[in-house]
Parts: sequence; structure tokens; C-alpha cells
Amino acid sequence: MLKRVEDAHSERSIDTGRDPRRAAVVIGAGLGGLSAAMRLGAKGYHVTVLDRLDRAGGRGSSISKAGHRFDLGPTILTVPHVFRQLWADCGREFDRDVDLRPLDPYYEIRWDDGTRFAVRKGEEAMRDEVARLSPDDLAGYDQFLVDSQKRYEFGFEGLGRRPMNRLMDLVKELPGFVWYRADRSVYAHAANRVKDPRLRMALSFHPLFIGGDPTHVTSMYILVSHLEKAFGVHYVMGGVQALADAMVRVIEGQGGRVELTCEVDEIETRDNQVTGVRSTDGRLWPARTVVSNADPGHTYTRLLKGTGRRWTPARLKRSRWSMGLFVWYFGTKGTAGMWRDVGHHTILNGPRYRGLLHDIFMKRHLAEDMSIYLHRPSVTDPSAAPDGDDTFYALSPVPNLCGKTPVDWAAMQDSYRQKLAKILDDKLLPGFQDHLTESEIFTPQTFADRYLSPYGAGFSLEPRIFQSAWFRPHNTSEEAKGLYIVGAGTHPGAGIPSVVTSAEVMAKLVPDAEHVT
Repeated sequence: MLKRVEDAHSERSIDTGRDPRRAAVVIGAGLGGLSAAMRLGAKGYHVTVLDRLDRAGGRGSSISKAGHRFDLGPTILTVPHVFRQLWADCGREFDRDVDLRPLDPYYEIRWDDGTRFAVRKGEEAMRDEVARLSPDDLAGYDQFLVDSQKRYEFGFEGLGRRPMNRLMDLVKELPGFVWYRADRSVYAHAANRVKDPRLRMALSFHPLFIGGDPTHVTSMYILVSHLEKAFGVHYVMGGVQALADAMVRVIEGQGGRVELTCEVDEIETRDNQVTGVRSTDGRLWPARTVVSNADPGHTYTRLLKGTGRRWTPARLKRSRWSMGLFVWYFGTKGTAGMWRDVGHHTILNGPRYRGLLHDIFMKRHLAEDMSIYLHRPSVTDPSAAPDGDDTFYALSPVPNLCGKTPVDWAAMQDSYRQKLAKILDDKLLPGFQDHLTESEIFTPQTFADRYLSPYGAGFSLEPRIFQSAWFRPHNTSEEAKGLYIVGAGTHPGAGIPSVVTSAEVMAKLVPDAEHVT
């Protein structure tokens, strides 16, 4: 059990009674931080995870109201072998700890003209959907999948699971970037393969899941289509919160500790070597190994004080940040048998695609129209809502808080929610407002306040080509020996598989505890 003692400076220092050289502190209990803690525990470290929220999971945590569990962030899990490998490396079996259910369809896309496109499990089912929507594009779709697999092998299983903290790491990969046309955008690549504008959208929107503009993000991210085809799309019973809770149990089983409602104020250093972490209530955790799962922007501008920084506030401000998110979490009473054509995931397109993207990412303008991602977990998971009721979240991409005149969400929140509700009522859930019960709203300002996300960005730095790989904040910090970075803002990027593999990359850079001097 940890105990508090007074050190020579009258600070409350945490004394574990163990060799401080083997102590490691992880800042943030998001999925990246929890993955890092598991890997450090497997390497022999005595790990403490500190998080300012009251639940583990970070952006993948949840809140509950009157029997409704609202999953706050990611709603699906792809590439499950990444988690199975993580568990195996810790001497555990993933499928004993986590109940993973495959979805089919993965999601349905709907357009203003009434057409629909279901993304399905199975190659033939998908080819049937493409042929129904745009038969002339079937050959182009087949080639797109070939392109996607090649980029998966190069981008995800290749450079995405290796450190990219040295310039030479990037130089070695340049031929692949050239060969796979990394300079071309996801949308441009899709448009080169298929002609139907609806299919172009369906094959290119995936960067929005990690905060990127499909018309500017590198075409490497078409690899998501291969992920869906090869590994499926899954839902964690109990929500991603259940996944985070299972990770906490592994950490505790290794002898580690996860302390919630504890906010970190500073990463302490001496002679450019990490010496520990101080919380806002004055406690000090001595450690020579610190992993930050906080956004790199917050880590370098707020937590790491008094040192020269490669990622200065000015540089971070010049960077391009992912879009913001407006998310309305709501419950409905007595609706479990209603809207039978609305499944677990529905993507409702507004009347514009590229124009709306331009407004969000380039003009940072809150447009009159919107697109909506609707999550209805209660059709799969009865624990998400009271018996006979439904739980939803409706997400709309919006501008982040960069720019000279960011959106004043305190003034705009209610009117935007009403506009979103009208679209849902007209297009997807007629009469749902008569059944409303619980409600909660997150805006970009919530992301800035709750997650300490710079500019309220939903996914940290946008994954453009010159903000990816070596150009992204590195997994090992140049500013302080013993400081490592994991999560959405570092290599390889945002999204559950990537934040988990960021910890895998980190583990390749951290020595085993027995070798720490």
C-alpha cells in the first residue's frame, strides 16, 4: 500500500518502499496511458497511473444517468489482435477479460436523396452493396480494396508499429511514401477509383474518425477500409468503458495502481532527467520514467516547465489541429421497439460533403447544415439503457476553437442542439423528442475543459502528411530523459488501434526495469 510521508521540502512525497529507479508514473488513464501502464508492468516497473477524471478510459470513459450509460467517445473496436497481443504480452488472455461482439452491418450511411449504403461483414456482401449503389464502380472499388491492403501493410503493420523519433527512421520510409502516393489525399484517391459521389464519400470519410479532413489527409489512411474488411468492426459489451476497466484490472494484477481524481501539475526534472511527477494538491511521485498520455500540447506547454522545448507554444499554435465535436447524449423512454430501421451506427450526410469539410477545417465556420453520426448501443447491449428504453449519442463534426473568432458555445449550444434534433426527427427518429429523458451535451469547449485538449480539438493534431510519423511529437521526448509520450497526439496517431500501438512503440524505447540506472 502506498503511504504519504513528508520530504525535506515539506511536500507530500509518495513512498512506495521500492527502488525508485523502477518506479514509473503514467499521466492519464486513457487507452494509450492504460496500454502503456500494462506494458511497463510487464517490463518490471512499479507503475502508478494518475488521472484527473473519476473514471478510467479518458475520452473512452462513460457517464451514467438514471440507468442510461453514455459512452463518451469511441464506440467501435477494430483490429482486435492489437489488444490480444497486448494482453498476451502481459501474460493474460484478452477474450477472458473482454466481451467483444462483431457487428453486421458495421454502420449504415444515408444521403439526403434517400439512398442508403450498408457497410457489411463479408466481401461479397460489400460488393453487392456497391453494385446496388453504383454498378459501374465495382471494378474501381475492387482496386480500391487492393490499394487499401497495401497501405495497411506499409502504414499500420510497418511504420505504424515502429519508433519514428529519429530523422533516419523517416528517411528509410520515404520510398514507400512516394510509391503509395502519400501526397494524395484520401478523397482524391477514392475519386481516382470510383465516380459516384456517394461512393466517393463512403470510401473517404474515415479520417473523420481520427480528426482529419478527408480532402487533405494523406491517402495512407485508406487503410481503414482494409481494417474493416479483414478484421471486422466490433462492439465491447459494456462499452469502451468496460475495456478500460479491464485494463485497470490487469494493471492492478501486476501490482500497479490507478489513482483517479488526481490532476498532474508538473513533470519534475533535474539536469534534463525526469525525477518525478507533482500533482495539483502538492503530492510528489518520484520516478525516473514518466509516460504522458496527456495531449502533447498540454504536456509541453503546461506540464514540462523550465526546459527548452522542440514543441514550443508558438509551434503548437501554428500546427493544424483536428476538428471539434458537438456530441449530444440522450435517452428515450419506451422506444426499444421503435425505429426498427435505425441500427447500432448510422451516418446521416448533410446536403454537402466537401463544402461542409471546407467550412469545418479551413474556414472554421459553423455552417447551417451538418452531418451526424448516430450511436444507438442499446440495440446491441441491454446494459446501455433501462429495460424498454434507448440510449443514443448524436455527434456532429464542428470547427475547433482555433482562429480569431471561435464559436461561443455557451451562446450557441442550445440552438445547435435544437437544429440537430430537428434533423434527427425529420430523417431518422420521428417523434423521438416526445420520449426524451436524460440529456448531456459536449462541445469543443467541454473537450478543452474536461480533457485539457488544445483548442478543444477532438483528436489532437490533425494527421496531415507533415504532421505524421517523424513530424508528429515523438514517443520519446527530446526535452527530458525518461519522458515518453503515448496517445492520439504522438506517433502513430489517433483512433483506438493507434493509441494502443503508441504504447507498443513506447515499450520498444523504454529499457526493462532491471536495466535502469
